[in-house]
Amino acid sequence: MFTIGDFAGLGRVSIRMLRHYDSIGVLSPAAVDPVNGYRLYHADQLSRLNRVVALKDLGFTLAQVHSILADDLGPIELRGMLRMRQAQVQSQLEADQARLTGIQARLHIIEREGTMSTQEVVLKKVEPVRLAEIAATADSFRTSDIGPVIQGLYPQLMQHLAADHVAPAGYGVAYYEESPDDTVIVHAGVVVKAEPVDDRAYRIGDLVGADAAATTIHHGSMDTCEVSYQVLAQWIDANGYRSNGFAREVYLDYDPNRTAEGITELQIPVEKV
Repeated sequence: MFTIGDFAGLGRVSIRMLRHYDSIGVLSPAAVDPVNGYRLYHADQLSRLNRVVALKDLGFTLAQVHSILADDLGPIELRGMLRMRQAQVQSQLEADQARLTGIQARLHIIEREGTMSTQEVVLKKVEPVRLAEIAATADSFRTSDIGPVIQGLYPQLMQHLAADHVAPAGYGVAYYEESPDDTVIVHAGVVVKAEPVDDRAYRIGDLVGADAAATTIHHGSMDTCEVSYQVLAQWIDANGYRSNGFAREVYLDYDPNRTAEGITELQIPVEKV
């Protein structure tokens, strides 16, 4: 099972939104810890979350979403409904492009329900790395919120490093953590061989490793990474693990001008339940 924070990260939504979904009965936790009151979720609840987010992004009110889901529509009926509304969204201007990307990603997840293979997940040790990194805040874990933030951070980081004559010595690495106000702190980093730095527009320090991490290779644009993250979630739940640290993205081969050819390793540190 997953805490609300872990489930928000895997489903790429905000903690605040999950709490709201619970309060109105759209998506309630699988259980509530009787000792501390923490909400707990199962990986198979990602299926319902995918539907809620897709329908909401397509313009349905939460009351309408609640009614639609109460009818227990199957993937075929739901896909038909989504595609019809998707055609309307696609006619809008460039300002709606980020929303459209999110809709397409959620639709892809729904279409693959029951066919996602966890055979591509590898459990392995992740070594610590020294990163030069810069951070900023995104409204939620959703790709449409994360994407613009991280895309702006890397050019800034590279500009700072070039000015200080610090050369990258390895892959780009991004990781995410929750902030007290339920937003997400996005860390964009690159492996370097340099002394720690804390007093500049960026920092250099060590990102701790993990004795065990569930990992998989995501191919293509990070706009569709939700599918791969949810494969990891299914594997973690099915094999008796729980997440134990920040989700990380290692950009093995990722050119912003050729995102469809991108190769990224997704890592979630885990521990046995």
